[in-house]
Amino acid sequence: MVHDLPGVGEHLHDHVDVVQVVDAPDLTDLFGLSMAGMVRTVKGIFEWRKHRRGMLTTNFAEAGGFVRSRPEEPVPDLQFHFVIGKLVDHGRKTVFGHGYSCHVCLLRPQSRGRVQLASADPMQPPQVDPNFLAERDDMDRMVRGFKLMRRLLGQPALAGYGGRELPASAIAQTDEEIEQFIRNHGDTIYHPVGSCRMGNGPMDVVDAQLRVHGTEGLRVVDASVMPRIVGGNTNAPTIMIAEKAADMIRAAAH
Repeated sequence: MVHDLPGVGEHLHDHVDVVQVVDAPDLTDLFGLSMAGMVRTVKGIFEWRKHRRGMLTTNFAEAGGFVRSRPEEPVPDLQFHFVIGKLVDHGRKTVFGHGYSCHVCLLRPQSRGRVQLASADPMQPPQVDPNFLAERDDMDRMVRGFKLMRRLLGQPALAGYGGRELPASAIAQTDEEIEQFIRNHGDTIYHPVGSCRMGNGPMDVVDAQLRVHGTEGLRVVDASVMPRIVGGNTNAPTIMIAEKAADMIRAAAH
């Protein structure tokens, strides 16, 4: 032990996310496991290698939006991501056929988790508890978001393709059933922040220069220093943190 800093690993939070998946067999232009899909993918490989164009230029999440879960919200509290394939378990589960998916994620969660050491062995993986949906307000917003997402996917522009929501979520119709689906299937969208929070309080880890309190010559430069998660994707803000830190480190060296 060099310095006991109790805030290290606390205040972990993330954009909890849940996905609604729609089966649309006739949409073979979308990504999917089928004979037609395999032919299109092979063709796409050659298009990309030769011309840098074609279906493999996609980022898969081709559309998105920020919405309010109810009109009285002052700013959007939810984000949608529309995916051109049937995305189940982050794509780790093999799903045959074609279709599309939509994520809804909570932008400003109130729930807080933690990262802890499992033992004194530094090679042992840490214990990570995201503590998703511990606060009732987080779940209420996710339920409203799920219902908005279902309405969006049911609009005429998409309904004309004859897609059907997969049974896992389709059976969830009441608020209580939707809540249970979210608890069973909600997961990270890979935006964890906060476990080395910036501030001057007793549970804060770094100062405004990203220097670790009570320790010389050590800074933390990543998304963990965010006191509160941003209302959107964390990639660009994390790049900004790194650019700012590089400037501060250079200035300190002079």
